[in-house]
Amino acid sequence: MTNIPRRHAALDMSPDEFRRIGHSLVDRIAEFLTWIQDRSNPVTRAERPGQIRSLLKSTPLPEKGTPAEELLSQASTLLFDHSLFNGHPRFWGYITSSAAPIGVLGDFLASAVNPNVGAFDLSPVATEIERQTVRWIAEMIGYPASCGGILVSGGNMANFVCFLAARKAKIPWDVRKEGMGEERPGRLRVYCSSETHTWIHKAADLFGLGHDAIVWIPADEKQRMGAEVLRKQIGADLQRGMIPLMVVGAAGTVSTGATDPLQEIGAICREHNLWFHVDGAYGGFAASLPEASADLKGLRDADSVAVDPHKWLYAPLEAGCALVRDPKALPETFSYHPEYYRFDEHADEGLTNFYELGLQNSRGFRALKVWLALRQAGRGEYERMIREDCAIAAELYRSLASHPEIEPLTCNLSIATFRYVPPGLRGAEEDGEEYLNKLNTAVLARLQGGGKMYPSNAVVQGKYAIRACVVNFRTTLEDMLGLPELVVATGREVDAEMKRVKTPA
Repeated sequence: MTNIPRRHAALDMSPDEFRRIGHSLVDRIAEFLTWIQDRSNPVTRAERPGQIRSLLKSTPLPEKGTPAEELLSQASTLLFDHSLFNGHPRFWGYITSSAAPIGVLGDFLASAVNPNVGAFDLSPVATEIERQTVRWIAEMIGYPASCGGILVSGGNMANFVCFLAARKAKIPWDVRKEGMGEERPGRLRVYCSSETHTWIHKAADLFGLGHDAIVWIPADEKQRMGAEVLRKQIGADLQRGMIPLMVVGAAGTVSTGATDPLQEIGAICREHNLWFHVDGAYGGFAASLPEASADLKGLRDADSVAVDPHKWLYAPLEAGCALVRDPKALPETFSYHPEYYRFDEHADEGLTNFYELGLQNSRGFRALKVWLALRQAGRGEYERMIREDCAIAAELYRSLASHPEIEPLTCNLSIATFRYVPPGLRGAEEDGEEYLNKLNTAVLARLQGGGKMYPSNAVVQGKYAIRACVVNFRTTLEDMLGLPELVVATGREVDAEMKRVKTPA
């Protein structure tokens, strides 16, 4: 018999050691949560890649280990000193929310138990928590609670899951068996607005349709898909012998928060037996508000909806959710049963094995942080937080009228867009518009680099815009109303510099 010495794994810790180190780390995180709420602290230090890389040094993989307590101290210092803080009250950039503290703790707890939420046998209570979370998300946005659904990493993956379900359901041959073929994909058509997020490019590319399958329906002056243009385009494609598959509507576009006329789009899809998908990764949760528009509430008619809890449910990254009206559609798209999968012992009890509902087999416990936050806040408090985010953006937009050097552009949901326009350049000709785009690009770069506030950008009918998106329960109206003054001061400064360069002495 082989003589194996008593094992001591370098990665293990005694309960006492874990408790001591863990308490120290929690204390550091609590201090950090206090720090980011101090408005005098920067949203980011805007360091260059080389500066950050130098912190880690170009060393080979260490031969010997380092004590865990020392490593966690080093790692927390690196992260707290050299990150972009989306939990800061003045972060209004990309649609990443401030993370709810209970979600932080939920991720910690989920990692400790480490269930593989791919099969019920591997994760009994985690599976049922995810099922309940999916149902609650559907109920919250007015979607049928009888739907199928799964938690995924984010908007891209949620939209991919729905896209693949549509492909399986609407392609008029057995695509799982026969694949896409060599000629047939060239006849397939997927319709979406010109404002649709770039996930649609990836989906058409990765899943065999190709970019030529995408039919871009021009957005109108409100950045919404034109329903009548869509109807005519589908009719023309049918006459040409094309195969329309699905229409993608937006419940809150990423650039301006616009919502397509979802009710009309749904009616067109039913008329032509097309799959109706709604990308609600950002705005879908606003459908929970009683005062939400009829267009937004139209997502309840969709065959599938993608939403992101790590956006407007304030969950820590990563958390997306795919919902599909027909619960059979997901297993019909993804399920396989090899001999080495023996996870059907309780099938007669309505067993859920999430590996049958999506792209992953091994899956982390993403649902816990979402489930905990839904229970902590409840529907009413979520509605209040989402409503306040929208109100703060709307008040910012209204305030822009008192700033003659700012041109308001759009305001939808919790996104406001605008640009800096120096005196004398209102209604500029084409060369003036080109200058304004360059000017606002430079203004935004300086705002982001300054670290006082962090908006992002949009392009609205060819105009490069500064974009403030509020999915941040720490943001106050006072925080937001300081942005126009900072934009004007920065705009004047950058405009003067650009003019000096253009006309040197």
